[in-house]
Amino acid sequence: MSTTLNTSPKLDGFRMPAEHEPQDQVWMAWPTREDNWREKGKHAQAEFVAVATAIAQSTNVTFIVDAKHYEQARTALPDQIRVIEIPSDDCWMRDIGATYVVNDLGERRANSWQFNAWGGELDGLYDSWEQDNAVAEKMAMVTGDPVYQVPLILEGGSIHVDGEGTLFTTEECLLHPSRNPHLGKNDIEDLLKAYLNVEKIIWLKDGLYNDETNGHVDNIMHVIRPGVVALTDCDDSDDPQYAISKAALKVLSETIDAKGRALEIIKLPLPGPLFVSEDEAQNLLESDSMNRQAGERLAASYANFLITNKSIIFPTFGVKTDEQAREILQKAFPEFTVTGVYARNILLGGGNIHCITQQVPIKCAV
Repeated sequence: MSTTLNTSPKLDGFRMPAEHEPQDQVWMAWPTREDNWREKGKHAQAEFVAVATAIAQSTNVTFIVDAKHYEQARTALPDQIRVIEIPSDDCWMRDIGATYVVNDLGERRANSWQFNAWGGELDGLYDSWEQDNAVAEKMAMVTGDPVYQVPLILEGGSIHVDGEGTLFTTEECLLHPSRNPHLGKNDIEDLLKAYLNVEKIIWLKDGLYNDETNGHVDNIMHVIRPGVVALTDCDDSDDPQYAISKAALKVLSETIDAKGRALEIIKLPLPGPLFVSEDEAQNLLESDSMNRQAGERLAASYANFLITNKSIIFPTFGVKTDEQAREILQKAFPEFTVTGVYARNILLGGGNIHCITQQVPIKCAV
């Protein structure tokens, strides 16, 4: 069993490092849920393998999978990728995995948030999420780190930090009545400050249009480095994303971060808009909550990329803006390797590369 801690990271001198800081490993989970992944997940699995293979060029990768699909995952994944048997209800490791914190003495600990499938009984995406809610603690057992059990329903994709005291999130998600209706905005800020050791929280109003996570921040923006962020932009005033992106731009343009810096904002193009095709809506088990309809707008975004050990792994969709996004990201990360991975089938499941990964920072004394 992991050691459960009764204090908080802030009290203990731990902080959540930014994604651009050195990482020990990246965790993922094998997609098999048949009401979310068509044709028993075979299309998504191929893209998960491609993402993992790209990450493994710079960072160790660990996959979790249930016993029934263990051999399938082990056979499909390259030998250097570790596969371990831990069950989950779906495969969004960003949201179900542990969020790690570190201190300056070379120690690491894990936050286990409470998880309710993006909305619980009010608007959750499935009825049972007990296995997902147990993943973070099991993950911490494997990495050998003590655990804080955080009294807050929160998904990892709903927060970004810069590692220097600033956190970004959206009101749409963290203040949604399906998460923590008993808590006010100040209560939530207090918990985020206590468990991530941040000083300032920058609230965007909404996330990406038609994002079924209730607007996760990681699907509309990303932290490039302290003082610099990337934001999904939209130039079409008739697109419902236009007003959302312009409102986010206004907030980011008018704020300062925890260190008093004005933010440099790098604009990423909006891919598409993209929609579910007739074929893509077929071969899914029926679901009351995840009902994929042909013609439904997809929440596609280039901001949903992973930073890992001098590498950028970003989603591509086979559209003309892919190369533009690559060029923008390469300019933003001049010393990094930028790799695009075709990820339309991951998108069809409701997220993308950042959503299916969770990094574990290294234990490093500064």
